[in-house]
Amino acid sequence: MLSLTAGKVGKMEKIREILTAVSRVIVGKDDKLSHLLAGILCGGHLLVEDVPGTGKTTLAKTLAAVLGCSFKRIQFTPDLMPSDIIGLSIYDRERGEFVYQPGPVMSQFVLADEINRTSPKTQAALLEAMAEKQVTVDGISYPLPEPFIVMATQNPIEYEGTYPLPEAQLDRFMMQITLGYPDQDCEKQIVMLDPARRLPEELDKVVDAVGLIEMQKQLDCVYLASGLEDYIVRLTRATRTHPDLLLGVSPRGGQYLYRASRAIAAVKGRDFVLPDDVKELLPPVFSHRLIIRPEARLKGRTAADILQEILIQTHVPLLIDDRAH
Repeated sequence: MLSLTAGKVGKMEKIREILTAVSRVIVGKDDKLSHLLAGILCGGHLLVEDVPGTGKTTLAKTLAAVLGCSFKRIQFTPDLMPSDIIGLSIYDRERGEFVYQPGPVMSQFVLADEINRTSPKTQAALLEAMAEKQVTVDGISYPLPEPFIVMATQNPIEYEGTYPLPEAQLDRFMMQITLGYPDQDCEKQIVMLDPARRLPEELDKVVDAVGLIEMQKQLDCVYLASGLEDYIVRLTRATRTHPDLLLGVSPRGGQYLYRASRAIAAVKGRDFVLPDDVKELLPPVFSHRLIIRPEARLKGRTAADILQEILIQTHVPLLIDDRAH
């Protein structure tokens, strides 16, 4: 068995401070905040799905402020054009040439608000940015700032006037998180909040962009045993052979689960990964990548049901500290 003791990882002592600062604004969602922060530490993009009024936009502003990142919000509407996101080239008469005018995507933390309310063509404008951390305008590529994180929000697709995200774009998001309604005690706290309290963007930053990049690099110090690597691969491959699934998880999804498991261990103050870390992150990392067969949907099967079934059927390895070998 692993003999490591719980400890902090390099500069990860700031993690608890970040979570505490965000939880002062986002009440009663500590587990969701831990998952979101794990995704950010991996440099991953996040998709937050829920009904209006559950704090999605406030959450994004709060995270950007506490992490000391530049922030831009893009309101996705049916008439939004790709150039409204990535920018465009405008002819400068004085210089006698076209000059690139950056769009709001040129920011460290980008909130794509209600991303499923715009057309697939405009949604796709984010694909290059999310995958390659650059945008291309008139054949010229422009690098995006570091770190670059997209947090997209969407309302459930059964709401009128929404467009389902294509599979290629869903696969670019490391995690999909559902905030849900607060419980009764937390909702009472929210109702009683002082309207004059500090806005999210006015919060004191806990780290800056440089510090966040350093924290992201420190994930390399988190140990993940080879047995757990095999476990992640088996879980990934099991989604491709499940009879209720038309489409399983891609290798990118397995990569994301590997990275996210190390990040959630660091968020919890450990420098090694446990099987429970992998199990905890499986639903937010895998659920939005699955396409359920229509006949299974008619029977009421959900992604959560299928993933739980896969977890039960997949052997959990006995962990051995093999770093010395």
